[in-house]
Amino acid sequence: MYEHFKEEDEMTWERIPTTSRAAVVTEFGKPLEIREVPIPDLQRGALLVKIEAAGICGTDVHVVDGAAAASQPIELPIIPGHEMVGRVVQFGEDADRDSAGQQLALGDRIVFTHAACGRCFYCTVSKQPGLCKERTMYAFTTCAREPYLTGGFSEYCYVFPTSGRIRVPDEVETEWATAASCALRSVVTSFQRLGTIESYQNVVIQGAGPLGLFATAMANVAGANQIIVIGGPDSRLALAREWGATSTISVAEHTRAEARENLVRDLTGGEGADIVMEFSGARTAFSEGLDLIRDGGRYVVTGQMGPQEVTITPVTITRRHLTILGSWSGEAAQYWRALEFLKNYRERFDFGAMITGRYHLDQVNEAMERMQRFEEIKPLILPTLSTDAP
Repeated sequence: MYEHFKEEDEMTWERIPTTSRAAVVTEFGKPLEIREVPIPDLQRGALLVKIEAAGICGTDVHVVDGAAAASQPIELPIIPGHEMVGRVVQFGEDADRDSAGQQLALGDRIVFTHAACGRCFYCTVSKQPGLCKERTMYAFTTCAREPYLTGGFSEYCYVFPTSGRIRVPDEVETEWATAASCALRSVVTSFQRLGTIESYQNVVIQGAGPLGLFATAMANVAGANQIIVIGGPDSRLALAREWGATSTISVAEHTRAEARENLVRDLTGGEGADIVMEFSGARTAFSEGLDLIRDGGRYVVTGQMGPQEVTITPVTITRRHLTILGSWSGEAAQYWRALEFLKNYRERFDFGAMITGRYHLDQVNEAMERMQRFEEIKPLILPTLSTDAP
């Protein structure tokens, strides 16, 4: 199956080069540069993977333009990309199983998490490694020092010793599996935070990007009464309807928050939604979402990543008995659940419809620009794609 590799010994394959081509941010707001980045020696527990596909996330756009540096320090240069699938080409010592206990072999496809320290309160006591203060994150970690290959827009990537890693099921296409590294695992985390959706409950989803679309599919599977998706452009709303949205509201057509609120109330008998889930990242989405919830409802906030501030009246939460839940990222368990969702519902949802563009590494700047202009839903960087491909 993997005849293009020749097994050298039980820990590695031959022909691993000394450097990897990678797209590198050298200055915020400037085009990425294709550079040769060293391939490091592997520490105990680490892996080296050859990247099959890396999805472009909205966060990657803000890493490149510098906006993400407002929320956490970023030391340049960096390699963007944090939602990727790679084939194992080299094992570090004691790295032959994934985080679910499955045996790994050379050539296996895996998705892998950011790296937590494994020693702090959040890692060991509260079991929330996503909150680890010493977390090392792909796309946010400089590539100027070892282990160098710290982002997905590259031919090869280093899997940190403390990164969770999950083998991709054979039934799941590589292109779909990239979503299990970010968009879908974030949605899985959000639904776990939310809890049960009853068959009589109405759900509003703010945002029709990859997270909002996956949330639509998951709410559909959960059996929600109504699923109302607010967002745009029209191509994304059309896919939302295919994946189970009972109604869609275009922000381009209904430009005022008050108009969108009135539509939601009309659809829900005047009360508002039982559940609102925010995946848009829009500056005013949080305060708008509070107006879309019925009294006693639940609000999950996942998309608010920027430094924007909004003004709210706290008694709104108190008097209306609202439950407000923040949801952040995801860990190996959510990656596993995301892959299982893709495997189990591949006949029900056309997951490939979300993939709207495929670009080789040299086309990374074109792909980023199209993502920024909302001309793509989910473009992929395919480092092995021929530069002669259309």
